[in-house]
Amino acid sequence: MSHTVAVLVGSLRKESYNRRFALALSRLLPTDFRFEFVDIGVLPLYNQDLDSQFPAAAVHFKQQIEAADALLFVTPEYNRSVPGVLKNALDWGSRPWGKSAWGGKPAAVAGTSPGAIGTALAQQHLRNILAYLDVQVLGQPEIFLQYKDGLIDADGHIGNDDTRAYLQGFADRYAAWVRQHCPR
Repeated sequence: MSHTVAVLVGSLRKESYNRRFALALSRLLPTDFRFEFVDIGVLPLYNQDLDSQFPAAAVHFKQQIEAADALLFVTPEYNRSVPGVLKNALDWGSRPWGKSAWGGKPAAVAGTSPGAIGTALAQQHLRNILAYLDVQVLGQPEIFLQYKDGLIDADGHIGNDDTRAYLQGFADRYAAWVRQHCPR
């Protein structure tokens, strides 16, 4: 049996480095892991007035999260925090109060940015939000990857053997984390 992983990329940009990074990570995980890239860009801005009548896009989004065994968040850093589109998705998935789709799911957080510290601060903020949402986030290893040209191509191929080996260690640890929380 396979493990379904909902992949949430915190960037909407067509040529997103983090989308490339998510593809690269998906290639490193075992073949019994199935990846569902969840489109968070279709969600309207969260509005509590809609809790009693969720928009169709939010209903579909929550169904995707609920159907997943595990979560993988791959995010850039905007202004030293998570992008608004990712926070919006987290809010939709947690509402209405008492009906969160996130609780108890195993997850990992990663990200890349051209900046020297990668996405360290965005990941810390994301971890704080996920802790409140009762998501079981892998603690180590942390991946603060500085993106440089040639690191990962548009199809998710890693251009450096040392980086590939480093990311394989992360992928192996994440796979073990998911299996620990979702035994088959």
